[in-house]
Amino acid sequence: MKVHKHDAIIIGAGGAGLMAALYASKGGADVAVVSKLYPTRSHTGTAQGGIGAALGNLDEDKPIYHTYDTVKGGDYLTDQAAAKILAENAVDAVIELEHMGLPFDRTSAKRISQRRFGGHTRNFGEELVRRACHAADRTGHMILQTLYQQCIKNEVSFFDEFQVVDMIVVDGVCAGVVAIELGSGEFHIFHGKASFFATGGWGRCWSVTSNAHSLTGDGAAIALRRGLPLEDMEFFQFHPTGIYRMGILITEGVRGEGGVLINSQGERFMERYAPSAKDLASRDVVSRAIYLETRAGRSIKNRGYVHLDVRPGTVNRYFAEEGRDRGDFIDDATIERKLPDILDFCRTYLGVDPVHEPMPVQPTAHYAMGGIPTNVDAEVVIDAAGAIMPGAYAAGETACVSVHGANRLGTNSLVDLVVFGRRGGMKVAEYVKGADWVALPGDAGNEIRAEFDRIRGGSGASRPGELRQLMQQTMMENVGVFRSEETLQQGIDDLAELRDRFHKDLQIDDKSRVFNTDLMEAWELGCLLDLADVTARAAFERKESRGAHSREDFKARDDENWMAHSLVSMSGEMSAPHFELNFDRKVDLSLWEEEIAQGLPEDQQKFRPIERVY
Repeated sequence: MKVHKHDAIIIGAGGAGLMAALYASKGGADVAVVSKLYPTRSHTGTAQGGIGAALGNLDEDKPIYHTYDTVKGGDYLTDQAAAKILAENAVDAVIELEHMGLPFDRTSAKRISQRRFGGHTRNFGEELVRRACHAADRTGHMILQTLYQQCIKNEVSFFDEFQVVDMIVVDGVCAGVVAIELGSGEFHIFHGKASFFATGGWGRCWSVTSNAHSLTGDGAAIALRRGLPLEDMEFFQFHPTGIYRMGILITEGVRGEGGVLINSQGERFMERYAPSAKDLASRDVVSRAIYLETRAGRSIKNRGYVHLDVRPGTVNRYFAEEGRDRGDFIDDATIERKLPDILDFCRTYLGVDPVHEPMPVQPTAHYAMGGIPTNVDAEVVIDAAGAIMPGAYAAGETACVSVHGANRLGTNSLVDLVVFGRRGGMKVAEYVKGADWVALPGDAGNEIRAEFDRIRGGSGASRPGELRQLMQQTMMENVGVFRSEETLQQGIDDLAELRDRFHKDLQIDDKSRVFNTDLMEAWELGCLLDLADVTARAAFERKESRGAHSREDFKARDDENWMAHSLVSMSGEMSAPHFELNFDRKVDLSLWEEEIAQGLPEDQQKFRPIERVY
């Protein structure tokens, strides 16, 4: 195999990977970015509504309020020190992006414009606040373009359309990765002092998802197979507003601009489930509300979807009822200017014009709160005590800091990318200056090459497309928004059968080497099956409801027994793995404990786990 040698190997060219690459290169490291996509096609580009930062350009706001919303939104499973770092660093990160040239929308005073988002409040939940900094409804796209330009300027090396399929671990140290060059089918070794995983999520485990076809959890699956644990895998967020049947995301920014959810009876039903925040309650609350409306027979045409209505007449009527200032009222031109991509999606894929018609929406599998465990410097953690693997780093959706806890707050995905991507990049630059090169073993890459030979040479009766469809179906039905012991056990049993067929009865049609998407999608299916399996197992063991994990047989949140992160590990043969699951990793409650130490009255202990109030 051809060997490429660089100080730092960044796997993935989305926001986290590019931010890490930029800051590692600024620190003097020789950096290579390895990506299965051309960088500006990375999934960060689909993030629409905004990036959260307590700039206070339109409303009074402070990072401590952002911290509180992050902790509360995560249903108190959020590590509080990480949330504080996220909120405090967000302000500088957004201003830095502006200075790099990112074209944020502007207020009349020429400051960065901000809009409302679900769960964003000031004064510890007192009232909604405008915190989401936005560039129309294509904020992630703008971040991606801006960071890519900066990396090119800083002479970062890019290996586009190279798909990483394995990591090389030597005596407990990460020494690089193995990748396939998609255009030739050849295997390459990327030898590095530091390897930084930023490969995104795995929403393709479910049939209705906002995730692109490329979101197959490669990095997390590779780490799992190499003996690393994955953290909090039971928590996967369903965004409440995906385009009906397609799952394409309708940004929360639509509701931030005044859009409301309407059932078949014409009711604004979120007033029933979240009387205070209403349509801007946290995503888990809104997704469950839509499912409950469906169960009660109040979905549109009894087809499992509701309407999202942003027509100016509807929005202005509710604004008037709420006593809003006339300056908040909207017109057709405002919607066209602030939500151009959303209007285009609906007009193109649905034949619906949101300026004049409501949009059909349903919950869509959206974001993984769990992933590869890391500390706040993006170093990969290998056990409940916080020990790290030298040379291994991760950030973005593939990682678990855990800054999102049980349910990510809207806009915090983009904040996570730039804050922890930057911190990780700086840590990588520092690490490679003092680290020695680890010699590669003579058989590096042979194991994964044998796995690809197995897939290519299979002569069974099961096709990858069929197995993928069955996996997505059982995950949607059994490991979705609502769960129970019965459904989760069914999901585990179904996935065991599908994994068995994948390893013993698989066949692909294309046996070639050049741009063999049949082969690569089959390998990606294996990643998805592994991640689906550990998700279902972790969900089965967590016997409570918290955030995005909603058990119908354990409806209450149980802080006494379950205020802990899950860690799941896999060992043995891939075809017959052994799983170990524990809840020994404690949640960081440092802010809560600091307030107790200060002797504040109980009602002022804002970070204390309390009953859910929205």
